[in-house]
Amino acid sequence: MKRYLLFISVLYALCGYALERETVWPKGKMPHRQEHQIAAMTDETSSEKFKADKHRVAYLEWYEKPDESVRTDACMILISGGAYQTCCDVDLVEKWHQELTRQGIQCVKFVYRTPRPVDLPIYQSAWEDAQRAVRMVRSEAKKRGFDPEKIGTISMSAGSHLALLLATSSQTPAYEKVDDLDTIPCHINWAIVNAPAYVTTDGDIGVPATRQGYGTDVALSPIFKFDEKTCPMSLHHGGMDEYTPNGSTLIYRELRKRHIPAELHLYPNLGHGAFGLERGIEFMNQMEFYRKLQPEVSLMSRYANDDARREKVTEDVWPEGKMPDTQEHQCKPYLEWHFPKEKKTDAIQIIYSGGSYEGNGPDGFEVAPARRYLNELGMTVVTMKYRTPRPKGLAKHTTAWEDLQRAVRIVRSKAASYGLNPDKIGIMGSSAGGHLTLMGVTSSMHQSYLPIDDIDRLPCNVQWGIGIYPAYALTDGSNAHNTTGGNDDSAVLVPEFSFDLKTAPMLFIHGDADGWAAMNSVKTWEKMRSMGIQSELHTLCRRDHCFQKNASPGTGSYTWLDRIGDYLRTSKIL
Repeated sequence: MKRYLLFISVLYALCGYALERETVWPKGKMPHRQEHQIAAMTDETSSEKFKADKHRVAYLEWYEKPDESVRTDACMILISGGAYQTCCDVDLVEKWHQELTRQGIQCVKFVYRTPRPVDLPIYQSAWEDAQRAVRMVRSEAKKRGFDPEKIGTISMSAGSHLALLLATSSQTPAYEKVDDLDTIPCHINWAIVNAPAYVTTDGDIGVPATRQGYGTDVALSPIFKFDEKTCPMSLHHGGMDEYTPNGSTLIYRELRKRHIPAELHLYPNLGHGAFGLERGIEFMNQMEFYRKLQPEVSLMSRYANDDARREKVTEDVWPEGKMPDTQEHQCKPYLEWHFPKEKKTDAIQIIYSGGSYEGNGPDGFEVAPARRYLNELGMTVVTMKYRTPRPKGLAKHTTAWEDLQRAVRIVRSKAASYGLNPDKIGIMGSSAGGHLTLMGVTSSMHQSYLPIDDIDRLPCNVQWGIGIYPAYALTDGSNAHNTTGGNDDSAVLVPEFSFDLKTAPMLFIHGDADGWAAMNSVKTWEKMRSMGIQSELHTLCRRDHCFQKNASPGTGSYTWLDRIGDYLRTSKIL
């Protein structure tokens, strides 16, 4: 570690870079000075030459300007975590600096006072330092060549708790004015928030969440005011973090209530850490914080052919005369097997489209690009056309659910003959197809039709699901748009989801601005986590239903298929 930091220092010196350090308080004006506190990163404190009395005041450290060829008019404040006991994320802050500078963004490191103050809230002195630091950064915008209203933060852990205070509560003074600098606003314009600690009331005294953010008496900490200057955020959290990811879902819900664009990125089986910097950069791109969006590109044009497919085989879902609940106005269901030219996995992905349960098809933008993408990765794909329009006299999804359960059984029955694994089957659907996916994932032990042959002796559970903007999952939108955006506690998961003992983990991808609300995905994720099922979730700011049909390069709506590939690889399916 010391050798790495020495190398960086030497590199800066050789390139003519000098890190410029500024203390944020005038001499004798720092509020709540306490003798045990210092302002230093752990690489400084570990030095034998470290003198605490020379590091009592919080500071900013300005990095080099980005290269002129990529320079933008944005600035980002980099904030370490450390439980409000230290500022310890030396390598992480350097990683942020390297990548954000490469993007053309001016970076400045902020180092606040630690350890925790005595007889004050654990965050108080750091919050005072942070408000003052933002004012100083804004005051120097013209001199340093960035827009004073393009100031963001990126942070970790306790530093993310501090960033949330900056993002939600800038209109609440943390300290009394000390000079004219304090007339400058201290709001930030966006925040990338990694693993925020102490966000829920079961941990806001400064400990890991004692009940993991669950309980009727557990809520979002009241210190976050969500005032009129609350800014857009991208929230990133590991699903197994002891500083509960429910803190991030609760922050996200409050942002949605206020129609503030936001993203939520939740990673299964990961603990306390910073994940998905690429997603944060896509968030900034989508919000146009530091550059204009590129023109949108059609998804179908990007995945226009079946060059990676070796063969297609079509078959009916039901034997002649055996289809349950037959209705003359509905289409005939069928399956298509799409075998890759080069098989690299024995897993099978079943995919189908949405269409409000009024229509569906396997050749449109919700299905064809995904199957072509997975064929390129060496995976066998089965597409399904299920019965639509909606059945008469039955729940909207009944006949489609029958078709899905039968389809899973058919695929399981034939997998071995194709050299595939009958116990590595996943399902994927969009919109109404996402609702159908939730039916298949959560309710496979719930019989949707009477058995008609030996195939129906096979189980119809799956090993994973992929829900793309699932509709109809909450009671405020069980047949149409979500009337409350799914944000109210009264909007709960619909009763047709059994969440039985064979419920499988899922990947969710949802547009934040979708009328079939992103909370469909978020509340399902929360329910699964409460059952001990680790799922992955990504919401995409300013994106509506069908976010992927046309998308701008450099955004999450453009790279969404890669989230599927990443998920399948991480889950050891690919």
